[in-house]
Amino acid sequence: MADLQDELHATAEVGELGRPVAWPEAESLETTETDLGTDAESDARTDAGTDAGTDAESDAGTDPLERAHAFLVGHPVADGYSGLPWALRHLPWFDLELGECAVDTDVPRMREGHVGALFWSLHLPEGLAGDRAVGATLEQLDLVKTVVHAHPEGLRMAHSAAEITDARHCGRVAVVLGPAGASALGDSMGILRALHTLGLRVLTLAGASWASEAGLTRFGEEVLREMNRLGVLADLSGTSNATIGRALAASKAPVVFTRSAAWALRPHPANLPDDLLAELGTAKGLCLIPLTAEQTGPSVRDVADHLDHVRALAGAECVGLSGTYDSGAAHPQDLGDASCYPRLIAELFSRGWSETDLALLTWGNVQRVLRGADFTARVAQQRREPSSAKIADLDG
Repeated sequence: MADLQDELHATAEVGELGRPVAWPEAESLETTETDLGTDAESDARTDAGTDAGTDAESDAGTDPLERAHAFLVGHPVADGYSGLPWALRHLPWFDLELGECAVDTDVPRMREGHVGALFWSLHLPEGLAGDRAVGATLEQLDLVKTVVHAHPEGLRMAHSAAEITDARHCGRVAVVLGPAGASALGDSMGILRALHTLGLRVLTLAGASWASEAGLTRFGEEVLREMNRLGVLADLSGTSNATIGRALAASKAPVVFTRSAAWALRPHPANLPDDLLAELGTAKGLCLIPLTAEQTGPSVRDVADHLDHVRALAGAECVGLSGTYDSGAAHPQDLGDASCYPRLIAELFSRGWSETDLALLTWGNVQRVLRGADFTARVAQQRREPSSAKIADLDG
């Protein structure tokens, strides 16, 4: 255990957090379909505020930034990726409620940016695998719960769409556990179930031996079925196109890309080509656009270009936001920390985005996929027993 502690606290750079060993090259895929619960989709429309008003011109005389702040009061941001847990473990002391200049995210800045929910990544730096990866993930999970417990006025743990909404109504930022890396499973269905019991709600498939360039193996498909049974969302950012195609076809719950933008605008290996974005729209998955200069560009306008592009191809119900703060990534100008979301929303207002589409972007779409996962899990648990599959039996 001492070796594990030394490795965790020693030389890993925050900039390495959550990056697969090598992002795969983009390829084209054939169209696939995913069976989703229509009830979850209609609920998301309600959460997004269909009655919020689709007439963007009604406030044409209002300053866009003031309008963005007013809008976000009713439709806060559900941020799909934060590297805060790993960043915090390098600090000897911190107070997120008072404010913490050593990180990009604290309670005052989240309130200024109108962040209502934050997905806290449990990703690990490169080089940790096997038992060390399992142990390090559990330590990060424990750290998250300790941090949330120590900041009760600002943060609250949430495990479902309903609990996220409850936290928002209580004036707290909802903290959702995930994504975690596939190495956290140790190729064990039992560990997957234990992590779910502890609160994990998103798992990244990139980097797993059973989700390779060749696609999902038989064991990989069984892992995906067990994730569907539990209500754990599959994150496909950084996976091969073969894995993406098979996951879109096999998953009964929505899939997400926690850090993917448009390849056509910026050819980064983790970004998605147009044909895949169209397939994602057909499958009613969710693409969370990262606010990083590497993937989206150096300015707010560049980020907005990606949001426009993904909305046009996949649909307004399939695009969301991923701050990717505290992951070591460089961010576009004027989007340097969690307080900056109103600047992005103001840019989208100036481009003519309706309030309905913006409400889906900031809040409703994340609610939809979480409810879709819960709906799928309730159905699957009536039909399937917990899986006892072993990788040696299926892929050996």
